[in-house]
Parts: sequence; C-alpha cells; structure tokens
Amino acid sequence: MMLSELVSAVDEVAATRSRLAKIDALARVLQRAEAEEILPLVGLLLASPRQGRLGVGWRTLTALEVEHAVAGELTISDVDEALDALAAASGSGSAAARQRVLAHLAERSTEPEWDLLVRAMLGELRTGALSGVLTDAIAAASSRPTASVRRAAMLAGDLGETARLALTGTDAELDAVGLRVGRPVLPMLAATAATPTAALEITGRGSVEYKMDGARIQVHRHGDEVSVFTRSLADITHRVPEIVEIVRALPAQHVILDGETLALDEDGGPRPFQETMSRFGAETARELALRPWFFDVLHIDGRDLIDEPLSTRLAELDRIAGEWRMPGIVTDEADAAEQLSRDALAAGHEGVVVKAIDSPYAAGRRGKSWVKVKPVLTFDLVVLAAEWGSGRRRGLLSNLHLGALDPAGEFGEPGGLVMVGKTFKGLTDELLRWQTETFPGIESHRTPHAVFLRPEIVVEIAIDGVQRSPRYPGGIALRFARVKGYRPDKQPVEADTIQSLRALLRG
Repeated sequence: MMLSELVSAVDEVAATRSRLAKIDALARVLQRAEAEEILPLVGLLLASPRQGRLGVGWRTLTALEVEHAVAGELTISDVDEALDALAAASGSGSAAARQRVLAHLAERSTEPEWDLLVRAMLGELRTGALSGVLTDAIAAASSRPTASVRRAAMLAGDLGETARLALTGTDAELDAVGLRVGRPVLPMLAATAATPTAALEITGRGSVEYKMDGARIQVHRHGDEVSVFTRSLADITHRVPEIVEIVRALPAQHVILDGETLALDEDGGPRPFQETMSRFGAETARELALRPWFFDVLHIDGRDLIDEPLSTRLAELDRIAGEWRMPGIVTDEADAAEQLSRDALAAGHEGVVVKAIDSPYAAGRRGKSWVKVKPVLTFDLVVLAAEWGSGRRRGLLSNLHLGALDPAGEFGEPGGLVMVGKTFKGLTDELLRWQTETFPGIESHRTPHAVFLRPEIVVEIAIDGVQRSPRYPGGIALRFARVKGYRPDKQPVEADTIQSLRALLRG
C-alpha cells in the first residue's frame, strides 16, 4: 500500500465529525492493506508506531531541512523499515544515524506525507481515530462481529495484532483470543460519584472497598515466574522484587491479579503518591518498600474469571490473597458504605470504590459498574499549556491550561480535549522547576506568554465543583482548581471526560 493512500484516508477522517464516516474511511484503507502492512498501518493510525520508542523528538524532526518529493513513492513497508532503523540505532553515533534515516525518509516523502509521519512519530495525529473508532473499523473491514473484535482487542492488549488476526485469520482464531498469563490486559476503570450513597444508587448491591492513593498494578504469576505491570501495561517487575516475592507465596500457580500498591510510613500510614511512583522510575532503589493490596482476580489456575460476576471473583480472591486483600465489605446499605468510607479516610486513604456485585470485568472500559468516591472532588486532566509566571515566579512556567477528554466529540473533535480552566494553585517550587525543565521538551508551539504542549501529561486536579461559563467550549469552568499531583502512570486517553464534569452541574 502506498503511504499516500493512508494520507488520503487520514484527511478524510479528520474532515468529518461523523463516527460512521470515520469508521467507513478507516475500514476501506484497512481492506487495501497487505497482511504484512497491517501492524505498521495500525501503529501509524494510532500515532503509536509498533516499534515503540524511536529516539526522536520534536526538535530533531523540526530541525530537518530537506526538499520533499513532488510525487509520493513511499509504501507502508518503506516507512516501517525506516522506523525499524530508528528504533535499532543505539550507542555511539546513534544520533547521527537517526538523522540520516530521518533525512532520507523526509526526502522521499511529499509534504503531506511527511506531516503525517511527524505527527505519528510524535504521538499527536489527532484525527479523532481513537482506538474505539479504529476497533469498529477493523470489525467493518473484516466483516467480523464488533463484539468479537472488541473483546479480542481488550484481551490481547494489542490493536494491531487484533487487526491482523481479524483481517487474515478465521472466526475461530479471533474468538480463541483469551487471557494469557504473562500478557497484560487493559485495566477496568471507574466512574465518579460524590458520596458512597450516590454510588450505591448507581451500582445496587456492591463491594465497597478502600480507594488508596497508590499506583495501579496488574500481577501475573506462571509457576515461579512473576510479572508486574503498571496501568499503562509497562513491565516493572525488576523494580518491585518485594511484590514478586509476595505473589510467589500465594496458594495459586497461575494467576492474574488486579490491585494497587503504595509505600507506607513508619506508622503504617500511606506515603504521598509521588513517593510510590519514585520506585517505579528507579532501577535499583530499594529503600522505600511497596506493599500490594489486591482487589480483583482475572484468572486462576487455568480458569478465566473476567466473565464471572464480581461475587465469584471476590470469593476466589478471598481464598488466595489473605492479608494482601483490599479492605472492603459487600452491602446494599448506605449507612454501612458511608461508615467504610469514614474508616478509609481515617486511615489516610482517599475514599472508597463501589462495585456492582454481579458485574463482569470489563477490561479497558469505564462504565458504571465501578464507581469511585472521594470527599474532595478530583479529576485527571490533561495539561494543554503553561503560562510564564510573574513576580517570584518570573522565568518559571506556572499557570496550567487544563483539558478534559471529549470521546463523543460533543464540543469539538471526537476524542479531542476541551479546555475547562486554568490554575497555578498547589504548585510547589519543586513542581514549578520541574515544569520549566520538562515542558519545553514536549512543546508544540509558543507565544510570548505561554508554552503550548503536545497532549502527553496528566495531572490530578482537586476542585470544589464546576460553574457554567461561556468562556470555554464545554460551557463550564472549574471552581477553585488546585494541583494535587502529576500522574505519570496515566495516559491522556485515561483522563476524565467533559461529560463527567458537566454532570456536576446537575449534582
């Protein structure tokens, strides 16, 4: 397939707000792809090349000065080979090697093709072709049931491989995709409610569990082999040996556990989230021990549990997790849920999560079967820009522009971000210095007053509520927003939605 065909399809997708039209355009380009082109094609469409890290950034790409081709000659396979070369470059002379590969690729690209490749390599294609739309397009292109493709994508954790299987395999092969111990799946996500009582009204009888300010982990055990993954599916096994040893001691040979981990202080209370995350980024540090709490089990000794009701999964978890089980109760009584929430807060934790007791495990999805409750309203938002400070903050990037996700495109591009406010409150001197050092590395453009960023950084914001406002396209603005902390464990697609924020107007 020619790269120019992909450019035309991406232009068509970007030009419409119709989900059906996007699906149709993507399905047509997928149908034209050869089998070996499917994985790289999906990687480009998701702005997540199959090679992973390429070792190139905005400055490198924009510094190239070449004369582009007049007519397109590149194929998808040509691009894939070039990206292989970029990813393989290492050691002394690697920067020069990457520069040569990029220059050659840019010279062979037309201007529209190079624009697409740059945005794909930087992770900011922004066509509205999020994974959900592309998943539906794979189903349409392959004439497979959408439910089958979605399930395979969730359990495989790899949309490119799912596309390859759907487009070239059989129905039986697609349906055979299941949980595999050692291969992480996307975690189930929670909606938000203001109180435990309100959460129970949504879920009905539920498991009310502590909500800790820790880091999400998914742990796989296959015999003595244990793997630990973050919520973004990064493998951190070598950084958390204490968790590995705990799971090796559990009474199960093959198991997939969902849970949370955090560091405790000398009195057994939770340390700040940033201290927990510091362990994830450390190759050798062991001074700060992490303790796991498990709240779900997806597989045990040859039996997949994700389609079983939560009650069944919790019974298995109680049997094997012992002291490592997340504290909680099963109830439909509001008073009991409120009391557990008070207990969690008294222990220094964030609040509770209420989970419908009959719900299956919906990997990678945020529905109403799980509802988190925090007494202080907090939302995960994406940093869109930062303004230069004044006074004692002069020379530092300070006031943040904050965006919420808009999956349906009610206020702009489907899957885009809608600005909902600004804040400089809660920023410590250390965070101000970190922002000033870090943000230029992901800069998209700037004005004399602000640095605008590629949508890569998630920040947790505490608010007192929202108010109607014509200033922002979503029609609301945050009230008394302040920074609670950055969330390097989360991706922008996991940010809270503009719809969730607007729902507070009705609360």
